[in-house]
Amino acid sequence: MTREPMPDPFADQPDWAPRPPRPLALVPAAAEAELRGRRVLIGLPGTGWRGDLRGDEKVVQRSRTYVPVLPEQEWYRAESEGVEVFAPLVPADRVWVERPDERLTAPPRDDVLSRLVSLDAPAARFPVPAVDAGPLAGRRIVHMDDGTERRDLRAVTELHTGADGDICVRASTELAWYRWVWTGQPPETIELPVHLVWAE
Repeated sequence: MTREPMPDPFADQPDWAPRPPRPLALVPAAAEAELRGRRVLIGLPGTGWRGDLRGDEKVVQRSRTYVPVLPEQEWYRAESEGVEVFAPLVPADRVWVERPDERLTAPPRDDVLSRLVSLDAPAARFPVPAVDAGPLAGRRIVHMDDGTERRDLRAVTELHTGADGDICVRASTELAWYRWVWTGQPPETIELPVHLVWAE
């Protein structure tokens, strides 16, 4: 039995346009071997989800597996400054890990019914072109740099006209973005052309 090849969703895309970044699947923490520094969501099916968190390696206590979970700002502070921070232990069955997955295809978003999701697990996340994403300042973004995804960036401005007349957004690394909070020092930024930027 032969498998039919999957259709290329970018077959009609112009040559000059970069491919979008891979969508983010959310997989149970139990299915992932390495968790240190990975972006995670926590929550309960039927209740809801909380993001902007980072996980650490699993720990087992009394035969139950837990994941230490930190707000991203605290994660970056601990890694950058070498300080100890408190990480609550969350049962592993309440933790999902972000993982880029090119096999996911975005559902149509024509009406409200097409946007409905199951509450059994967090929904996959599909990058949105910056021009269609609404307000950008503070949001996670992905820069497509010659076919390579540059993640762990934050937009620090809205769309604007750059020095050469192109429409751009300024961005910083997430470490610099969060360091801005605990030091008050504005981050170094780079100017990115809007057609190479997606919001996560």
